[in-house]
Amino acid sequence: VVSDPIWIVRRFRHPADREVVAFCAAALAFGRVQSVLNSIEALLAVMGPHPAEFVRRFEPEVHGAPLFPLVHRWTRGVDLVALLWLLRQMLERGGSIEGFFAEGMNPAADTVEQALESFSTRALALDLTEAYGSTPGKPGVAYFFSRPGAGGACKRLNLFLRWMVRIDRVDLGIWSRVKPAQLIVPLDTHVIRVGQCLRLTRLTSPGWRMAADITR
Repeated sequence: VVSDPIWIVRRFRHPADREVVAFCAAALAFGRVQSVLNSIEALLAVMGPHPAEFVRRFEPEVHGAPLFPLVHRWTRGVDLVALLWLLRQMLERGGSIEGFFAEGMNPAADTVEQALESFSTRALALDLTEAYGSTPGKPGVAYFFSRPGAGGACKRLNLFLRWMVRIDRVDLGIWSRVKPAQLIVPLDTHVIRVGQCLRLTRLTSPGWRMAADITR
């Protein structure tokens, strides 16, 4: 587990800190493992020992400067500023990321598909002008909020949900309003290869349909 972002999340003890750090860690979980870990650590170095508190009082103009030099592949520092600004608005509106997510959650739904669609749509409808100066046509922060309706597998969001919902020796299980049975597998190249090898899916194009198919 020390080579996985969840190891960094587990350094924090308070559930509010774990939720915020887990979202940021999952959001940056693309690319080479060491690069992912380095980027998460660089972000946390700015956020300090109490990340949830940092996000709750985050002001782009006041606290954004140390984030601007950070780059993770195509993600720029200003996109991380926008991410923390959106997280602050989520916490203000829902009390927690779970509270914001649950606004679009149907407890009787078979999966989190519609909840994820609602979550990302509502997140990107929040104010972005404080981070970008104006609302860009395609803001970089949108990469952190993929939607099943757009066909994407939403791997990083599904990874975050797994960490929050499942309770085991890896996952944290700090959410209570989503059921483990509603989760969709975080789809990456390894899951695709194993899923096709075991004939869990006959689909060939990676995306939400394949993730749901393998999950079933």
